[in-house]
Amino acid sequence: MMVLGRIVAPFGVQGWLKIHPFGDDPAAWRKMTHWWLAEDPDGPESAWVQYKLASCRPHGKGLVALLEGVPDRNAAEAIEGRYVGAPRDAMPAPEKDEYYWGDLVGLDVVNETDETLGRVSGLISTGAHDVLQVEDGETERLIPFVAAYVLDVDLAARRIRVAWQKDW
Repeated sequence: MMVLGRIVAPFGVQGWLKIHPFGDDPAAWRKMTHWWLAEDPDGPESAWVQYKLASCRPHGKGLVALLEGVPDRNAAEAIEGRYVGAPRDAMPAPEKDEYYWGDLVGLDVVNETDETLGRVSGLISTGAHDVLQVEDGETERLIPFVAAYVLDVDLAARRIRVAWQKDW
């Protein structure tokens, strides 16, 4: 399951939900007919409950959405704080040179001289750009996910090549 965001609050009295998205293109979520909700983002697939998306629209830096089965504010309050996710195959295909964070986590990171720098353990959104969290044992490197440093992402080979030195 790919975690997309989190329900942060009810929105109004008719069951609408305010969503904090974790990615940079939450408008693409409208293409999905169903969303899945869970209390624990790392829980088993069986813990995710499927909801049909009735409506979704941008709101500020996030989204507001209406799910079937959430008819009023009380029902919305009952699922506040839940994570929003979707199976990878339910997600819209990313554009060229765009990636879902979940597809990058676990990839090996090497530099231009083929030195292994570690493995992507997560990403951080800083507002200006995303940052790869690369772990190698006890060492963590934070590498900006921008063209100046990220030279190639090869999902098939499960490798990211970067312009970064091991001792930085």
